[in-house]
Amino acid sequence: MWQRSFEEHGFAIIPNVLGGEDISRLSRDLAEAQLRRSRAGVRHALRNPAVARVAQDSRLLRIARGVLGSEAFPFRATLFDKSHNSNWLVVWHQDTALPLRNKREAQGWGPWSVKDGVIYAHAPADALSQVVALRVHLDDSTEQNGPLRVLPATHTLGVLTDDEIHQLSTQVPAVDCVVQRGGVVAIRPLIVHGSSKSQSEHSRRVLHIEYAASEFTADGLHVAVT
Repeated sequence: MWQRSFEEHGFAIIPNVLGGEDISRLSRDLAEAQLRRSRAGVRHALRNPAVARVAQDSRLLRIARGVLGSEAFPFRATLFDKSHNSNWLVVWHQDTALPLRNKREAQGWGPWSVKDGVIYAHAPADALSQVVALRVHLDDSTEQNGPLRVLPATHTLGVLTDDEIHQLSTQVPAVDCVVQRGGVVAIRPLIVHGSSKSQSEHSRRVLHIEYAASEFTADGLHVAVT
């Protein structure tokens, strides 16, 4: 059922993917780990064994491979930790930058940058169509604690300019992705999305795991695992 919504709208809410014990164990492992945190959370989280184990969980792989095919694998993870004390607004945007093992000029790729020693390039739409993100909720996501917001079906419009994204935000009704602890929100990188500040005392922790259909893009660039 969720697959039809995902293909049509660019996102799907899938409840009860991981159990309460799974989430509690992951929360404990993350609390005990010496993770380098920013205000928003943890980048390049696949380097952590507990995160890598969850990313390879058969229940998540089944979702990713249902979209991308049997070779889909996790290549990047980010832990977002929004709370009353660490709160932020995310403006409407698309996720267009991919981590790569090396830099090689290819049409449609760029600009290039380096973050924490990892090479990044903004990718063309055909490469981004081979990526899906699964947002695993470690806490309930509610309308009050700054949930992910999406503009449905905007993933079909290609890579957009800032002006085009702003125009869409005034025309397309936004949807709040509200989901309980253990649920997953699957999204396409090109769907226009953002989030508001939390108005709640309750934290909203999300493990954002990205999967690619293959190690190599159609342009022969090698995706880095971060």
